[in-house]
Amino acid sequence: MPGPLRLPFVSRAPRVTVLRLRGVIAANASPGSLNHEALAPLVEQAFRKGRPTAVALAINSPGGSPVQSSLIAAHVRRLGDELSMPVHAFVEDVAASGGYWLATAADDIWVDESSITGSIGVISAGFGFPDLLSRAGVERRVHTAGEDKSILDPFRPERAEDIARLKAIQARIHESFKAQVRTRRGARLDTTRDLFTGEIFVGAEGVEAGLADGIGHARTKLRELYGKNAQLRMIAVKRPLLQRFVPSVAAETMAGIEDRAAWARFGL
Repeated sequence: MPGPLRLPFVSRAPRVTVLRLRGVIAANASPGSLNHEALAPLVEQAFRKGRPTAVALAINSPGGSPVQSSLIAAHVRRLGDELSMPVHAFVEDVAASGGYWLATAADDIWVDESSITGSIGVISAGFGFPDLLSRAGVERRVHTAGEDKSILDPFRPERAEDIARLKAIQARIHESFKAQVRTRRGARLDTTRDLFTGEIFVGAEGVEAGLADGIGHARTKLRELYGKNAQLRMIAVKRPLLQRFVPSVAAETMAGIEDRAAWARFGL
């Protein structure tokens, strides 16, 4: 009698989950923005669903909230360490400021020849209208318990002490950002220059500075690393149904204007 049927051993093709991180990083849930609350389920899914071999981050972000950047990056890093899973970052147009903070969560960072990285600094911008009010005959009335409660009120002249306090806050956030980059990039950083002035780097300049590891695109590099049969699974935050069909509704909001301004800083 013939023996039992034996199936030939079939090895599973490596699977890589590609998590797309596109948009300004902000605590609010404005259309097109990135925040940890919205991304947390996708980050978990990227690492746990389908037993992936590795996770890749496809980043296209001009930055934004340092806290949200830290939360998202820490979540990615925590799962990468917990599951002993490689994490790769691929920069598209830009991964600057908080966008670069996200990239540092990866074990290696790959850029296009024209990708923008860096902008390792902290910025605060706004407008002041005290003269406009006086010309219009409008009197600004603010009553507080605590002399610093109305710090940087845009309808009152700037005070030197308010600016000093703001710069002190920025300095503390900047130190956290620098510590993240130094911890994650380590000896790869070019220590002969100051990389933390807010300067931006294009393509190979970022590689030379140690902010990135090389020039490479996600599909090509991942198949180079995991074989030509590697399966790539793309996931990203989905916009609400109404916003997909009526994008102009969100585009006209103040958040939309601010988002466009963030991209415009990098000529995008």
